[in-house]
Amino acid sequence: MSVPQHVSAEVPEPLVQLAAAHGVAPDFWGFDGTQRQVSAQTLVAVLEALGVPASSPEKVAVSLEHSVDDEWRQMLPPTLVVRQGDEVRFPVHVADGSPVEVWAELEPVEAHGFRSTAPPVRERRALAQVDAYVEPRTVDGRAIGRATFAVPADLPLGWHEVHATSDGTQARATLVVTPQRLELPEPLREGRAWGLMTQLYSVRSKASWGVGDLADLADLAWLGAHRAGADFVLVNPLAAAEPRTPMTPSPYLPTSRRFVNPLYIRVEDVRETGYLSAADRSLVEWSFDPVRDLSSDAGPIDRDAAWEAKKAALEVVFAAPRSTARQASFDAFRAEQGKGLEDFATWCMLADHFGDRDWPPLALDPSSPTVAALREQHDDQVEFYCWLQWVADEQLEVAQRTALDAGMSVGIMHDLAVGVHPHGADAWAHRGVLARGVTVGAPPDMYNQQGQNWSQPPWDPRALARAGYAPFRDLLRTVLRHAGAIRVDHVIGLFRLWWIPGAARADAGAYVRYDHEALVGILCLEAQRAGALVIGEDLGVFEPWVREYLTERGILGTSVLWFEKDEAGRPLAPEAYRRLALATITTHDLPPTAGYLAGEQVDLRERLGLLTEPAAHVRQVARAERDAMVALLTERGLIGEDPSERELVEALHVLVTHSPAVLVGVSLADAVGERRTQNQPGTDQEYPNWKVPLGDPSGNVVLLEDLFDNARLLSLAKVMREALS
Repeated sequence: MSVPQHVSAEVPEPLVQLAAAHGVAPDFWGFDGTQRQVSAQTLVAVLEALGVPASSPEKVAVSLEHSVDDEWRQMLPPTLVVRQGDEVRFPVHVADGSPVEVWAELEPVEAHGFRSTAPPVRERRALAQVDAYVEPRTVDGRAIGRATFAVPADLPLGWHEVHATSDGTQARATLVVTPQRLELPEPLREGRAWGLMTQLYSVRSKASWGVGDLADLADLAWLGAHRAGADFVLVNPLAAAEPRTPMTPSPYLPTSRRFVNPLYIRVEDVRETGYLSAADRSLVEWSFDPVRDLSSDAGPIDRDAAWEAKKAALEVVFAAPRSTARQASFDAFRAEQGKGLEDFATWCMLADHFGDRDWPPLALDPSSPTVAALREQHDDQVEFYCWLQWVADEQLEVAQRTALDAGMSVGIMHDLAVGVHPHGADAWAHRGVLARGVTVGAPPDMYNQQGQNWSQPPWDPRALARAGYAPFRDLLRTVLRHAGAIRVDHVIGLFRLWWIPGAARADAGAYVRYDHEALVGILCLEAQRAGALVIGEDLGVFEPWVREYLTERGILGTSVLWFEKDEAGRPLAPEAYRRLALATITTHDLPPTAGYLAGEQVDLRERLGLLTEPAAHVRQVARAERDAMVALLTERGLIGEDPSERELVEALHVLVTHSPAVLVGVSLADAVGERRTQNQPGTDQEYPNWKVPLGDPSGNVVLLEDLFDNARLLSLAKVMREALS
C-alpha cells in the first residue's frame, strides 16, 4: 500500500507509515470529491484495536520494526488463498541455511451419499522450491532465511493444508483454492430473470403468528412462480435475534449472521406437532390464541408477542418424542454444524439464564469453566436451541425446494448483513477474530452527512487470516445451504471497512483494508459449491476499481434506478447499466416507489428532524429528480399525458427492463401500492423501523391469501413478463 503524498502536518510520518503497513488509510476521498485526512488520534485508536501499539512515538517505532520482522518470525503464512490455475509463490522462513520440506495435503473427497466413520484420508502433494534468493534477516538475534515455494496451478478447488518441516520444527497453514470466476447458471447465461423483493416478516398469512414465516416464504415462492412468473424471491436477512424479548427489530443487526431467527419457524409445520397428545396440542393452541389476530393488525409488527407465544409452543413440541429416524437426522445436523452451533446454542442459554443481569466476567469467555459448568447444568436448554436451528433448516429447505419445483430458475435469494450485534452470539463466540474498541459504519455521504455508526464490531483482518478464515467459511456455508442466491449487503466491506473508535463521532473514523482476494475468493468458492449466485450491494462511496474486480470474479453488482446518474446528474440511460447486476427501482431504505414519487421521504425526514438543509430546498431537489425521471419516461413513450401513480410505477419498471441487467427486482411493496418505508436511516425509536406490515395504498393489511388476487400486482407482473419475454 503506497503512502499518500499529501498528509496533514499534524500526523507524524512514522505513524502514517505504520498505519499504511497495517492497512489503515491515513486519508480518504469523501463523497464530495475532496481528500480528507484522518486525525492522529483516530489512527492511534484504530491501530490499537488491531493490536498494534501506537500510543507514543517510541511504541510507533517499535511497532514499525515489528511490522517487518513479524512476517519473518512465521515459518508459513497463516493462510494462502489462491485462484485455481494460477501458480502462486509464497515464503517459508527457517533458520538460515537449514533444509526445509514443504507439501500440501488436499481436502478429502467424500463418496456421494456415503458418510464414512473412518478418519478422512488426504492426498499428499510435494511442493517445489523456486529459485528466488532473498537476503537473510536477523530477527530476535537469529539469522532467518527465506525459501520460496510455489502452489501448483493444477490443485483442485477446496480447503487444503500446507505443511513444512525443518530441523524438527513443523508448521501448518490453510490453503484455499478458489474459482477464477463464479459463472452464471445455465438459464441466465443468455437470458434474464425477474423476481420479488420483500421483508419476510411483513408478508403475513392467516396462519402466521403475527409475523411472516418460512411457510409463508414457501407459499410466496410458489405463488410468485405460478401466478406472476417470478424467478426468485429476495428476502431480508433471516439471521438470529435475541432468544428472549425484547427482540431487536432490525434484521441487519443480528446476534448471529450464521444461524436463523426461530421466530420464522411455522410451529404447525414441525412434524412432531401433528403427533402431540390432546393435552399438548391444547397448550400449543393456547399459545396461539394471544397472537391469533395480529396478522390482520395494521399497526407495527409485534415481534415480542409473536416470539413469546411461539417459543412457548415450540418448547411443547420439542419435549414430544421423535422417531428414531428423526432423532438420527437431528443428531446428524448437530454433528455437521459442530462447535459453531453448540456455541450459538450455549449463548442463547446464557442469555436466558442471566436475563437482564450483567454477565459475570467468566461467562463472557466461551472457553471458561463457568460456561462449561452452565452448559452441563442446562444441557436440555442448549439442546432446545440446537433443535430450533434444525427445524428452521428443514423449513428453509422446503421453501427452496418449493421455489425450484414451482419453476423458479433461482429460488430463494438470502441477504447477508454487514455485521452483528456487539453483545450477540457471534461477538461472544468469535471474540478472538473481532476487533474490540471500534465499530463499523460509513463516512459522510449525500444522504447521511454526519456519517453512520452501525454499532457492529468488525473482523480483525489479521486474526481472521490466522483462523484460516474458518468463521467466514462456516457462516457462508450455513447461509448458502438452501439458497439459490445470496445478496451481500455492503459488499465493499470485503475490501475495506470504516472503523470508528470508541465513542467518537461517525465521521471521525478511518478505512481499514481487508484481503479482498481472500474474502471474495472464499465467497466464490462456497457459492459455487452451493450452486448459488452472488449479488453484491455495491452502493455508496467506493473506489472505482472495486466494481471492475467484482465483475471479473462473476459477482453481480446492484443498480438502483434513483441512484444511477450520468456525469451531468441526470438519470442514467438504463442501457448503460451493467449486465452483471441486480437492477431495481428502490431499496428498503427508501419509501416504496409510490411514496418516493410523492416526495414522502422529504416529509418524513422533516417530521423526524433529519434534514440538514431547508425543507423547501430539499423538496425542490426531490421534485426536480422526479420531473427528470418523468421526462425520461415521456421521451421513451412509456407514459402518456397526466399518468396515474400506477402507470408511473409500471413505466419505471419497464424502464429498468431496458437495461442489460441479468436480474431485475420488483419490490413487493411496489407491487401492491404500499407507500410506507420499512426503514428510515438515522432513526431508532422515532420511527417503526422494520415493523411495517405489507399494506395497500391506504395502509390496509394485504395478507398472503389475497396477494396474488391484487389487481396492481397482477398488472405489474404482466408488465414484467412481457418486457422480459
